[in-house]
Amino acid sequence: MTFTGEHLLRELAPQVLGAVVRRFRDFAAAEDAVPEALLAAAVQWPTQGVPENPRGWLIHVAARRMTDAIRADLARRRRETQAVTEAFEAEPVVPAPDSGEVDERDDALLLLFMCCHPALTRPSAIALTLRAVGGLTTAEIARAFLVPEATMAQRISRAKKQIRASGAGFQMPTDAERADRLGAVLHVLYLIFSEGYATSSGAALQRRDLATEAIRLARLVYRTLPDDGEVAGLLALMLLTDARRQARVDADGQLIPLDRQDRTLWDRPSIAEGTALVTRALSRGAVGPYQLQAAIAALHDEAARAGDTDWPQIQMLYGLLLRMSDNPVVRLNHAVAVAMVQGPQAGLELLDELSADDRLAGYHRVDAARAHLLEKAGDVDRAVTHYLAAAEATTSIPEQNYLRAQAARLVDARRRPP
Repeated sequence: MTFTGEHLLRELAPQVLGAVVRRFRDFAAAEDAVPEALLAAAVQWPTQGVPENPRGWLIHVAARRMTDAIRADLARRRRETQAVTEAFEAEPVVPAPDSGEVDERDDALLLLFMCCHPALTRPSAIALTLRAVGGLTTAEIARAFLVPEATMAQRISRAKKQIRASGAGFQMPTDAERADRLGAVLHVLYLIFSEGYATSSGAALQRRDLATEAIRLARLVYRTLPDDGEVAGLLALMLLTDARRQARVDADGQLIPLDRQDRTLWDRPSIAEGTALVTRALSRGAVGPYQLQAAIAALHDEAARAGDTDWPQIQMLYGLLLRMSDNPVVRLNHAVAVAMVQGPQAGLELLDELSADDRLAGYHRVDAARAHLLEKAGDVDRAVTHYLAAAEATTSIPEQNYLRAQAARLVDARRRPP
């Protein structure tokens, strides 16, 4: 898909899928039909123009695909059984295609909770939602979970079958069901946003469509649960992080690290909204991980210059996060914060402790952090080695370019005469 309506199709995809599932009550079949409708749009719209009601057009085409599939399936059953009964002789009863008018409910939100059905394991629920609602490819989801693509494809396929076997209705869960599924829903949105903000592979550093969709869905969840501190914390984290988007790349699309960004390009309204959200959430008590991460993001955003960043408070917040979860990425970030407060050697010692954690094996940001701290400590040779190792480990081209540029910069500086 290369035409300018690609972002529209990505935005509409979960809404169309939700509408088709709601009408036909068959998640697996709908997940096959909707991509066909999206493909038809990608082929026809560039030459024929985007229809006045694109959502309705897509629902109509997907519904037609579903109708064709139902008829073909019934015909196959007739042939196999050779039992022509009145039920099979009649034309199949198929719901009329959706008019395209927006339902009072947001089908994407309902689909989000449906994909986090308790019949699924947490990893399967997250994977299925990333595929159905977030629009990520199987390969992208596999990278997010650090598993082979074939393994992820099997996991998603099993999840679809389990949803179908559960007979889950397409309706908003009860309060108790919603509470049970909320953790998976928030994790899904976090992963979708993360992939959009820092794309795991390819030529682009970020995918704005994914990040925007994650924020849109987080707003929907927040409107449903405005008093939940972690819902507010996640939305705040997204807003505070996404506020820096314009300053993260240069004119050539290359990465600009946080400490070198032009902070006048940061989105101040988003920062204000995110800060207000996390401040209110923290004042209610029952502090959770998303609120703490949002508070850290707010401290970065509030600093007028990189040198004004309140690193002691950031170190303290990461310490609180570590008490809540044995997350290796949190430990990595905590090590960097410690280095900013106590010096690079203190951070390097913590990174050495992390080297035994198999969960971080091959994770490029470990080498990148080590290279940065080694450079600060004056160990240029080892810094170059780890910058290059990090570049080799990542599949993001902008990150590769940045890391190799850092290594080249150090090599050039070492060659210059004193």
